[in-house]
Amino acid sequence: MTSNIKKIAVLTSGGDSPGMNVAIRSVVRTCAYHNVECVGVYRGYQGLMEGDFKQMDARSVRGIINKGGTILKSARSNEFRTKEGRIKAHQQLRDAEIGGLVVIGGDGSFTGALIFNQEFGFPVMGIPGTIDNDIFGTSHTLGFDTALNTVIDAIDKIRDTASSHNRLFFIEVMGRDVGHIALNAGIAGGAEEILIPEEDLGLERLVESLNRSRKSGKSSSIVIVAEGDKIGKNIFELKDYVDENMEGYDVRVSVLGHMQRGGSPSCFDRVLASRMGVKAVESMLNGQTNYMVGLMDGKMELTPLDNAIKGKTKINLELLRVSDIMST
Repeated sequence: MTSNIKKIAVLTSGGDSPGMNVAIRSVVRTCAYHNVECVGVYRGYQGLMEGDFKQMDARSVRGIINKGGTILKSARSNEFRTKEGRIKAHQQLRDAEIGGLVVIGGDGSFTGALIFNQEFGFPVMGIPGTIDNDIFGTSHTLGFDTALNTVIDAIDKIRDTASSHNRLFFIEVMGRDVGHIALNAGIAGGAEEILIPEEDLGLERLVESLNRSRKSGKSSSIVIVAEGDKIGKNIFELKDYVDENMEGYDVRVSVLGHMQRGGSPSCFDRVLASRMGVKAVESMLNGQTNYMVGLMDGKMELTPLDNAIKGKTKINLELLRVSDIMST
């Protein structure tokens, strides 16, 4: 190890996601392995400005590997967006003799970390934690796999009642800007249509597709809608349009909402979070900072925070084609 960092802080910021606790555990225990002190920061950047710190050791994180959410809590902080707020945070870190900061969160959290680094030259590392899987520089973000499993479980249950009553269900899943959850869950859940922000199906084409499905012998249908889909103003407008332009279906809406954020992290997310925590700490101790750790082609890689924030993830075009074939 080439760095002279003797104490590292870790915080979680933004929306919570399954796997954040595992990442905290990994950061703390990797620090312990390398005889580096670790400090947990409560309530994200707000706690950073207030010095809401707690010393953590390997035993501090026992029993959390199977828990969703984050034991360090998370909070939005408008004050940290100001220079004065960041000065306060930097002073708290200096007073506590902390030499590096690991931020677990999404692009908003990384933006704060990047600005903080640029202003004070303070070493930071990012671990991507968001169920939307919308961070450039990693094939999977923490919580994405768990959220997919949660959505699939819900779709399977809804399909039971849809087929029993000849119903058409619109199921809204998270994905304000990207359709990764909707596309993957739609294929795995056997959806007849998948509506995502990246592809504008159009209302008329949607009705045509549903009519074709019914003529082919389908007595019920599932349509997965990403919350950021632009076909209608919202999922209830979609329902009203189909009600007006199709007969024979009892149309219902189910919004899965924040249940997608909760639950025990999957095996995949637990392993991923463990790998990311080790990579983040050891990279920092090796003098590599201002990066985000990510999974690329099965390996842990580093992406400059600036690229992770500005880069855009792309929808898998092969999955779109698979979806079209499977909905035949």
